[in-house]
Amino acid sequence: MLLGLSIALAAVLLDQLSKYYILNEILGQGAVIVISPVFNLVRAWNTGVSFSMFNNYGSLGAILLSGVALVIVGFLFYWLKNETSRLAQVALGMIIGGAVGNVIDRVRLGAVFDFLDFHIGENHWPAFNLADSFICIGAAILILQSVCHYLKKEEGKN
Repeated sequence: MLLGLSIALAAVLLDQLSKYYILNEILGQGAVIVISPVFNLVRAWNTGVSFSMFNNYGSLGAILLSGVALVIVGFLFYWLKNETSRLAQVALGMIIGGAVGNVIDRVRLGAVFDFLDFHIGENHWPAFNLADSFICIGAAILILQSVCHYLKKEEGKN
């Protein structure tokens, strides 16, 4: 469990430090900094969930989404407490840390600060942040681990 909690703490710290640095030291008063033909740093505020879904509910939405996220984090802590796989502990720590990082934004700022903007021409992927990345990578690890476990189990039956 200590491994997962350490990863969660590192994820929260990296997320919050990156948001502070990009918002206050890099972007300043600007809204967009072009880094490459496919990547920008942007100032984007997300009051909803992933990809700005449920973005129109204001402070009530921020409170409700934070509550839902904290309930999910509670379930993930329970899972982490009982998890024996070190890889799954790392993945759960990433998801927990990412979720907590975004809850901190919602509570402190009323919205989640997103700043990573990938695009091809005028087609932009929704802006995101390190917390979102930790959540996605952690979830991908858990899914891949589950698939590998299933395939190994099926292989043993033959």
